[in-house]
Amino acid sequence: MECISLKNVVKRFGSVIALNNLSFSIPCGGRFALLGPNGAGKSTTMKILAGLLKPDYGEVEIMGMKPGMKEVKKILGYLPEDPMPYRILTVRENLEYIASLRGVPKEKVEEMLDILDLRQYEKIQAGKLSRGNQQKLSLALVLIHNPEIVLLDEPLNYLDIPTQEKVIGILKGMKSTFLISTHIMSIATRLTDHVIMISKGTVIWQGSIEELKALGKEDEPIESVVARMMDNA
Repeated sequence: MECISLKNVVKRFGSVIALNNLSFSIPCGGRFALLGPNGAGKSTTMKILAGLLKPDYGEVEIMGMKPGMKEVKKILGYLPEDPMPYRILTVRENLEYIASLRGVPKEKVEEMLDILDLRQYEKIQAGKLSRGNQQKLSLALVLIHNPEIVLLDEPLNYLDIPTQEKVIGILKGMKSTFLISTHIMSIATRLTDHVIMISKGTVIWQGSIEELKALGKEDEPIESVVARMMDNA
C-alpha cells in the first residue's frame, strides 16, 4: 500500500517553477530520503505533503487522503527546515500542550524530556534556548505521538554529534513511514534505504541506496556518484 503519493505536481511562486510535474510514491513502512541540491524543491515538497501549501496542479495523497485533513494530521509528524516551538512557553509547557492536543498521556512528556536530554531545560522558555536545543524540542514535539508517517526536513540541523547519534538511534528504532529531506548523503545512508533524487523540481533518479552505490566506479564515494548525477541533470 502507498502511504505517500504525488502525481504530476506543479508548484509556482510567481515566475519561478519550484516543482515541475513531480511524481513519486512511498509504500507504507518505507524509509526514503528526498535528496537534492539547495533550491531543488525539497522543502516545497515537504510543505505540500504537510498540507501547508497547495499545489497548482497534480494530485497528492497521504494514506489515500488529502494533505491537511484532520485524519491526516492525527497520523502525521512534520518537522520543517526551520522549526520554532512556542517561544513564550517553557520546554515542559510546549510538550504538555502538544501532548494534550494529540491525546497523548503525560508519561510521554516525561519520556521525551529524558530521551532528548531536555529535562535540565524544562522550565526555560523555548525562545531562550540555543538553536540546537530548540531543534531537540521541535523533534520531541514531532515524535511525541509516535506518528505513522514522519516528514523531516533536515532533522539533524544544529545538533552536536552526540545528539545526532541519539536522534539517529531514536529514528531508526521507529516503525513509521519516513520521508527525510536532506542534501547530506551520509544522513540519507544512515536513516533511509531508498533515495528520491530531485533537481529543478522534478525526479531525476529513484531507487535503493545499494542501487545508487552500484552506479559508481570501483571505490568511488557515493557522494561523488550523487554529485555527478546532479551535475548532469
